[in-house]
Formats: sequence, structure tokens, C-alpha cells
Amino acid sequence: MPDIYCTGNPMVSVIMASYNRAQYLNRSITSFINQSYKDCELIVVDDGSLDNTFEVVNGFMKWHDNIRYLKHTNRKLSLTKNAGIKAAAGKYIAFLDSDDEYKPGYLLKRVEYMNTHEDVDLLEGGAIIIGDPFVKDKNDLSKKIHLSDCIIGPTLFGKTEVFITLNGFDKNIFYSEDSVFWEKAEKIFHVEKFNLPGYIYYRDTPGSICNSI
Repeated sequence: MPDIYCTGNPMVSVIMASYNRAQYLNRSITSFINQSYKDCELIVVDDGSLDNTFEVVNGFMKWHDNIRYLKHTNRKLSLTKNAGIKAAAGKYIAFLDSDDEYKPGYLLKRVEYMNTHEDVDLLEGGAIIIGDPFVKDKNDLSKKIHLSDCIIGPTLFGKTEVFITLNGFDKNIFYSEDSVFWEKAEKIFHVEKFNLPGYIYYRDTPGSICNSI
């Protein structure tokens, strides 16, 4: 992976896919800046937003050289996350939805675990649910299941090679693409559930995929 930073690439690349979420970006990006683990970058991938997303992100980029911004026409979530994966400079990839936030120790706990469990390739878990904990079952949209029984995509944390090898997320899947990715990963990689809380998952944001499917 080529160097793109003057002082060396960061260890962790955090990918934030965003579409018309300018009003929440201060909260989410500030939670990244406040991480106790500092060897990281944030890649905001703007999926064709029509609001002032760029202005908000640019305000942070003026002061933080480990924040990057990419934009393309509206391509939906899977392709937007894939663009971030392609741009990632880190050994590990994490995700942060643009309407959610991290607890300060979120990245540190995961990096420490991966560094002491080198056989592990991909982690999932650790969400603190704010709002309705039930979502539609991807196998039967007429039913709802508890999020504790789901793969919560933003909590995926793993080696970059996992995401590259699996070609990222399936562009043909518009709901629960993260669970499909996990199912593919567990067939050829060592995956583990990691339940130390640290990801604050806001379920009741208007317009979210889980609420509109």
C-alpha cells in the first residue's frame, strides 16, 4: 500500500459513508477526533449529498490532516463504503455511520485485541443501542428481530486484506449487506464477536435504511 501521509500511514482507517447527514456530522466526527487511540484516519465518503456536508467536513479538515473527504454521485451504501475501502491507508478498517458516534476508547480496545490475537481477522459487536432495538429480518421482512441477533455493520473492525479479498460489500444488496459480508468472511477468515461496548448506534434517525426498508 503506497504512503499517502508525510509521516507514515495510520494504523486504522475509519470509513464514514454519508448522505444528507450534515446535521449529525459534528457529533460523529467529534467522536472520532476524541478517540484515545490517535494512529487513525477518517475517510468521509459523500454519496452525492445535497446539503452542506462538504462545508461541515471541510471545517474539520482545516485543523485535522487525518480527515479526508471523497464525493461521488449517489450510488447507495455498499458502493459508498467500497470507495472508502479502496481509499483506506491503514492496516485495519473500521466504520462509523455519519449519524452515530464512538465512545473515546472504541478504537483502542479493538486495536489492542487484534494486536494480541494475531490470528483474528475480523471483529463485530459492541453497540450501545439508542432507540428501537428491533429491525426487520432480512430473511423475512414481515418479521422483526432484536439487534442482538444481527450483524451490526458499523461495528465491523478488521484487517484491510479481509475487505479487499472479499471485494467489499455487494452492490446488489440494499438491506443488511453487512450480514452478507460477515457470512462470506466467516467461511475463509477467523471472525469473532467482540462485545465490549463502545459504538453508540442511534436507531431513530429519520431516513435511515433500517427504518425505511
